[in-house]
Parts: sequence; C-alpha cells; structure tokens
Amino acid sequence: MSHPQLDLSNDELLSTTRAVRKRLDLDRPVEESVLLECLELAVQAPSGSNAQGWQFVLVTDVEKKAKIGEFYAQAFSLYRNMPIAIHHLHADSDDNALKASQQRSTDSAEFLAENMGKVPAMLIPCISGRTDTDAMASMGVLGQSAQWGSIIPATWNFMLAARARGLGTAWTTLHLMHERETAELLGIPYDDFMQVALIAIGYTKGTSFKSAYRPPIETVMHINGW
Repeated sequence: MSHPQLDLSNDELLSTTRAVRKRLDLDRPVEESVLLECLELAVQAPSGSNAQGWQFVLVTDVEKKAKIGEFYAQAFSLYRNMPIAIHHLHADSDDNALKASQQRSTDSAEFLAENMGKVPAMLIPCISGRTDTDAMASMGVLGQSAQWGSIIPATWNFMLAARARGLGTAWTTLHLMHERETAELLGIPYDDFMQVALIAIGYTKGTSFKSAYRPPIETVMHINGW
C-alpha cells in the first residue's frame, strides 16, 4: 500500500524538513508499512563504490525504546554542559534572530531528551566497518569521508520520504555514548557495524513547517577560493 503524501513541491520538501521534536505526536502509532516505504527510498541513495554496506534497525518495541531513551537521557545530561552543546552555541552572536532560533532549538532538544523513549518509532542507521579501528585510522580523512558518505545520504532520503508522508524526524547522535550497550540490546554486531545516528520518528502535530532561519549564504560561501 502506498501511503498518501503531502502536497509539497521539491523545494518545499527540501526547505521544510525540520528536526521535529516538540511537534512529534507521541500518542499516534506509526505503521510499519510507512516506515518500510521510506526505507525503500532510503536504499536508492548512492554509496561509496556502490558498496551498499548499510543496515537499518527500526525500533518500535516499547521496552527497547524506553531503554534507549534512558541511554539518551544519560548522555544528554553530560552533553548539556559541554562547550559544543546546543545550549551554548551562538550565545555571543550579534545576530538576534540566530540567537532566538538557537533558543527554540535548545528548548526542543530538552523536550526530546525527556521523551526520547516515548517516540513512536526509532531508526538506527548502521554502516559496515568502523572508523575507530586502526585499519580505518590509517586511511585518514579519506576513509572516514567514504564511510559517512555511504550512509548519511540514505538516511537523509529516509527523512525526506518521511516528511513527505506527514512524519517528523530528528537526527540525534548522543546515544552513541552508549553504542555498545545499544548494540547488545538490539543484537547489532558491534565489531562489524557502526551505528551512525538515532532518528526519532513520529507523525507531526500539523503538517505545515516553515523554512528555518539561516544567515545569508554570503557568510558561508566561497567561489574559486576561500
């Protein structure tokens, strides 16, 4: 069964696929069929050397979600005080719109940390091989780039497909502080497959989302040189 899609242009889809946290409907189940439909589109993404070394773990079991939520909350309690935390970035910026956007993101991140174990579904994308091994380290940035570039496009495909079907997603990584424990919980072969993210999934409360505030592209753009 093909699930109905929102009436979005390509540009609207690309510019409104937000990290959704507070607007996830925690009480509405997500059908397995819509998750599989999104995965069918995920695996259409390119991968390095066409290796397709990806595996995707969907989690809908209540007890397993709750345990992963505990891992995430523990990690978030440490992350909150780190200089790189969302709570501290852009705090000294002269761009008030950016500071306001960051505060909204901070509030929603706190909400998700409290409720991660309650989201209707989770996706953990995995990639064959580990960047933290000596063999991968010997390949330097090249090896790491190829590894990430072989799983992130597929996961983003999933998230775009989800948005088109009225689902919200949020890419998170903090559970990786407990990657080995998560692998044991879900039976992921830790030595062979590296977890890349924890994607929270749920239908959204309302389907209309705006483009996020971003500083002008001139502040991040370089042409023919830095």
